[in-house]
Amino acid sequence: MRTVSIFLTMLAMVAICCGLARSQTTTPQTDGSTTDQSASQSLKQIDRLVDQNSQLEKQNRELMDQIESLRRVLAKQAGAETEPEEKQPEPTTGSTPTAAAKLTSEEQPSKWGSYTPNFGYKVVDTDRGDMSISIYSYARYLNQLGLDPTFKDGFGNVKSVQQRQDIQLNKVQIKFLGWILNPKFRYFLYAWSSNASQGLGAQVVLAGNLNYAFNKYFSVGAGIRSLPGTRSVEGNFPFWLGVDTRLIADEFFRPSYTSGVWGWGQITDKLDYIAMVGNNLSTLGVSAAQLNNGLNTVSTSLVWMPSTGEFGPGFGDFEDHKKLATRLAGHFTRSDEDRQEQPNSDQFENTQIRLEDGSVVFTPNLFGPGISVNDLTYKMAAFDGGLKYHGFSLEGEYFLRWLDHFHGPGTEVLAPIFSHGFQLQTSAMVLPKTLQVYLGGSTLTGNAAVLDAYRAKNGNPWDFRAGLNYFPYHNKVLRWNNEFLYLYKSPVGYTSVPFALGGTGPIFGSTLELAF
Repeated sequence: MRTVSIFLTMLAMVAICCGLARSQTTTPQTDGSTTDQSASQSLKQIDRLVDQNSQLEKQNRELMDQIESLRRVLAKQAGAETEPEEKQPEPTTGSTPTAAAKLTSEEQPSKWGSYTPNFGYKVVDTDRGDMSISIYSYARYLNQLGLDPTFKDGFGNVKSVQQRQDIQLNKVQIKFLGWILNPKFRYFLYAWSSNASQGLGAQVVLAGNLNYAFNKYFSVGAGIRSLPGTRSVEGNFPFWLGVDTRLIADEFFRPSYTSGVWGWGQITDKLDYIAMVGNNLSTLGVSAAQLNNGLNTVSTSLVWMPSTGEFGPGFGDFEDHKKLATRLAGHFTRSDEDRQEQPNSDQFENTQIRLEDGSVVFTPNLFGPGISVNDLTYKMAAFDGGLKYHGFSLEGEYFLRWLDHFHGPGTEVLAPIFSHGFQLQTSAMVLPKTLQVYLGGSTLTGNAAVLDAYRAKNGNPWDFRAGLNYFPYHNKVLRWNNEFLYLYKSPVGYTSVPFALGGTGPIFGSTLELAF
């Protein structure tokens, strides 16, 4: 209707203009007053037509409002919960945006970037490289008040057990990852803190690595990463059943993080490898001046996944494998270690070379008066296997460790020390992608002659845990974990983990984890 009114207005104006032109050619001009009178009448007629057009536009808007009202009534009668389309102002030739239109535009800012769960937000994407920022953190309530207050080591020394009850923002990791100049040349840089270890060395770590992928069979990296000596240090953190915590056997035997170079890739579609040469077993809290110059720390892993060619990113079957997924793997680590390059026992993410009673082997006079170990050779092998199917998982690992080639005062009388242990974990997704339950346990023993009487009296250290994971958004970005542990004479422990050195008794923790 509005179009018709505009057309009639234009037609009237054309007719008036033609009449004026004809009067100017056929009627002689007598004086200026006649022409002015004719023009005035024409302008009045134009004003009347404009008023008529405004009335027609008003009627058109009223009709559109009635149509929208009728549409809503019909939609309700039909039972459809549909929202009417938002009316947009009709554009007018030569018009400028109204204040309302500008406000609407400001209220709807444009969005940019992309998000990949557990890899973070992509904030840069150019022809010369890209960058994603990812954050990992968790807050934990920890209650160790049920632990025995003291323990006696294998040499008769009575020591205090730390009994904590606190709430900590235990760890914060900010990661920057992407590629530069060539998509095959990648970087992974991070800041990593252990807030429960305030005041200790390596409480804040700035680290990372650079790597280049030649093809699926071979990639090379340099920087800091974990030595792949057990399954938990292959690079699957934080996808464990518990939040940032291992069973005590794994913690006792495993190597830690160090600087070095490594290669990894596929041998076949179902067989993967990692091989690394590093400075020592644990670089955190150790300066370059403390390292020996042997560069003789070597660690390897070989992982076979015979049924599906993959086993998921970590422990448990959150992914809900529809076909049975299986895994068999072997690891080996060797390093010459000395007392000077050992970090403090409470350092963040630290591992120490200990005996089964928790004693550090480099402790002066540990093996007798005048006997002190200054350096030794550490060799460790681990074999693990597992299966996953429809949310259920069963995963186990066996550890073997040899300590020999002792050097230091009186060490010529020391025999090689052999220790071994195992762990077993199982889990089930009670509600797919939402609720997971798990159980786990481990134990270890050894043949150190100085601990024969201790083992005969106390038996071997062990632990047990039961936990519940809740994933409110049906992914691994946010997790609420509740876990019960029971320790018996734990040979490991420090402030950034829930178990305590020498601890015997129950522990409870409740943790909210963010990994985006």
